[in-house]
Amino acid sequence: MALIAAVVPSLGTSPHLEEAVRALRRERGPEGEPVQVVLVHPRGARSPAAIQTAEVKHIATERALGFAEATNLGITAAHELGARWIATVNDDLRVTPGWAASLIRALEANPDACAAQGVHLRLDDPSRVDGCGLAWNRDWQAVQLRAGELPPSPEDPETEIFGVSATAAVYRAAALDRAGALDAALLDGPGPFDPRLGSYYEDVDLACRLRATGARALLVPEARALHAGSATGRSMALRRWRWIYGNRLLVLARLLGRRFSREAPRILLRDVRDLARAAVTGEVRRSGGILAGWGRALRRGPAFAHRGEPLVPLAALERFRISSGHS
Repeated sequence: MALIAAVVPSLGTSPHLEEAVRALRRERGPEGEPVQVVLVHPRGARSPAAIQTAEVKHIATERALGFAEATNLGITAAHELGARWIATVNDDLRVTPGWAASLIRALEANPDACAAQGVHLRLDDPSRVDGCGLAWNRDWQAVQLRAGELPPSPEDPETEIFGVSATAAVYRAAALDRAGALDAALLDGPGPFDPRLGSYYEDVDLACRLRATGARALLVPEARALHAGSATGRSMALRRWRWIYGNRLLVLARLLGRRFSREAPRILLRDVRDLARAAVTGEVRRSGGILAGWGRALRRGPAFAHRGEPLVPLAALERFRISSGHS
């Protein structure tokens, strides 16, 4: 029985995939338990010889899937393996030794926490932070905490954050199972991540729904990982911006409920400012992506919007809003 499973969704194009899997295979839990790697990839995608082993469970899909749908397949397989802890790890990220054990120990010491992540450092400049968890800026953009800053000390205590980035995090399997079951009607499909979001903001959406149950999320500075950044996302920039700006509006419509209409001017004003900046600097794909994102949100919005109270009380959300930060 695998007590710890790490789900790695991949299109098979990442040059970092092999090292990402190698690093996970070297990981152990607090009591020396091995990590079962679950690799989800399109059938026929590049698969380095080093990961063609019985220690890696392969799930081959008939087509390329978005992060949410691919990760849901891996999570289902992890549940079937009997995993108590389920990690999500990008195929361009390398965890450092002790990552899994540090996160699981923090979760075991905090029964009301459903997920934990470590400090993600930039692979090309490990002296700088890539992200330390999810927060909101004043314009209702989801941001990575401390991005570009110097990292906290590994000896610093764990702190509460709004939610974890699925770039690399450990979740309680039971919490993911409950989230998928409770929100089945909302998600229009099995699994804790909403497959309609594809990629980008899918982890923000899950963080909102988990926090709505009263569960907390933790940053554990002792746990470290090196993140290269999405080469796939950069190669399809217009689609990436369409997902980011469109999915943001969809997630906020679900999170804020009836409050969304009151916050809409601030939300859209930020988009307009970003659009103007992109036009001035000649970022054609970003400009097109913002406009396409609005169209995506208009088409899909009715499935996400509701007239109920915010999923998370606004007073609680205020604790996790920061004065600066970019999406």
